[in-house]
Amino acid sequence: MMIEKNIEIENKSTEAKNIVLEIKDLYKSFGDNHVLNGFNMQLHKGENLVIMGKSGSGKSVMIKCLVGLMEADSGLIRVMNKDITQLTREALDILRADIGFLFQGSALYDSMTVRENLEFPLRRHTKKFGKNIDTEKLIIEALENVGLAHTLDLMPSELSGGMKRRVALARTLILQPKIILYDEPTSGLDPITAKEIIILMEEIQNKYGTSSLIITHDVDCARVISDRMILLIDGTDYAVGTFKELSASKDPKVMAFFKQ
Repeated sequence: MMIEKNIEIENKSTEAKNIVLEIKDLYKSFGDNHVLNGFNMQLHKGENLVIMGKSGSGKSVMIKCLVGLMEADSGLIRVMNKDITQLTREALDILRADIGFLFQGSALYDSMTVRENLEFPLRRHTKKFGKNIDTEKLIIEALENVGLAHTLDLMPSELSGGMKRRVALARTLILQPKIILYDEPTSGLDPITAKEIIILMEEIQNKYGTSSLIITHDVDCARVISDRMILLIDGTDYAVGTFKELSASKDPKVMAFFKQ
């Protein structure tokens, strides 16, 4: 019995060490609009976790609370064993250097070339890379990772939607993040380009072992990329499981996500 108990304690300890992002009982309201009502989640090292929710369900609010852009009413948010609510502005900024964020719509700076877009975060996070870093080497490597080394001196207006998304991903990768947050990575893309982005996300995860939190309404994306899924319904982690498990559910609220 003692041996079994020790093994159980050891397993729980190992699991805790593998949790890179954790949210417990997260609440956020705007007046009478209760957006998050005790939301919970855990992201494990090397995992692709998909969160799906209808428009207005609180996905964006949750992400903003997660990276410290919005203050939650209550709840715990722990990133790489650090409670972000207890961090100073400087400490939070340092932590953000280990979190990559692929914005919906790519969010490239229109007035900057591809090179300058990728150089910008390197110049900002000098505490991670130093002030005398060889930016050229890192920029070319990041663009090669997404198959766009030839776009180095192009402007965003000269890129297609899919190319912009790839450059934005390269800008995310250049900081060598431990966690990547994807906000609707395939939104607005045609099916072929969306599939290419999904394949690229898989390749990056396999190459760098990053932990990825993926916000999407794209069922095909979730099916291909997810290790686990959370359905955000009524402000809660209403259903958690693999794509296979959730898509087989007979719960009407869950079934609504998988109807084609």
